[in-house]
Amino acid sequence: MDFIEGLTISPLQIIPNPKGEILHAMKAGDKMFKGFGEAYFSVANKGEIKGWKKHLKMTLNLIVPVGNIRFVVFDDREGSKSYGAFHSIIIGKKNYQRVTVPPNVWMAFQGIGDELNLLLNIANIEHDPEEAVSIKVDEIKYAWDDITT
Repeated sequence: MDFIEGLTISPLQIIPNPKGEILHAMKAGDKMFKGFGEAYFSVANKGEIKGWKKHLKMTLNLIVPVGNIRFVVFDDREGSKSYGAFHSIIIGKKNYQRVTVPPNVWMAFQGIGDELNLLLNIANIEHDPEEAVSIKVDEIKYAWDDITT
């Protein structure tokens, strides 16, 4: 299954400009905009995996303007239509999209670009360490070595 209930992939626009491109991220009028809490950048070194993390309240809006990052989402919500499913997507400038991750699903990501792999998260609430759960990457079985997924 390549679907996670509540997960949304939104194509984003890159506007050419002779002085430098403009890369859209999110507008208040976007369907997936759930409010603004904070925005931050995170770097994913090539081959390194960050996660698994499950936010209990936060909606993530993930954009990769530099490099390439593979995001993997796992749904362990009982009663969900996508219970037990994984969804994997690689995004970067050549596949410029926004991944909106709903609360209560597990998410991890891996840097796969050769140089800087930079993501922007536009979250609907401010960071609160009490609203997230983290586990070691080997606690959810996923074939991280298979770059094609």
